[in-house]
Amino acid sequence: MGLRTGFLLRWLINAVALYLTTFVVQGVKVPGFGAAVVAALVLGIVNAVIRPVLLVLTLPLNILTLGLFTFVINAAMLYIVSWVTLLRLEGFWATFLGAIVLSVVSAILTRVVEA
Repeated sequence: MGLRTGFLLRWLINAVALYLTTFVVQGVKVPGFGAAVVAALVLGIVNAVIRPVLLVLTLPLNILTLGLFTFVINAAMLYIVSWVTLLRLEGFWATFLGAIVLSVVSAILTRVVEA
């Protein structure tokens, strides 16, 4: 699979995962699949640019919590995406659970597609 195809497939998987997350987690809302596609693109950019910096800055805290603080960082990435897209998050717990569900659904879809 080429680089472009891999990127497009990953983007589509994340868009579907984000859209499905809105049905699972109350308080995570996106008006339609098109908005989920845009939000997934922004999430990919945020994860590529901001997330690595946050992971390095919070490394001691992440070590103390045995990696569990990564879930908070993932929630923060989702929250940042909600600032610039039509993704709406209603409170910390919706954001936190939404990030977990998004990660799990994305991982499952990736496994299914790669099989």
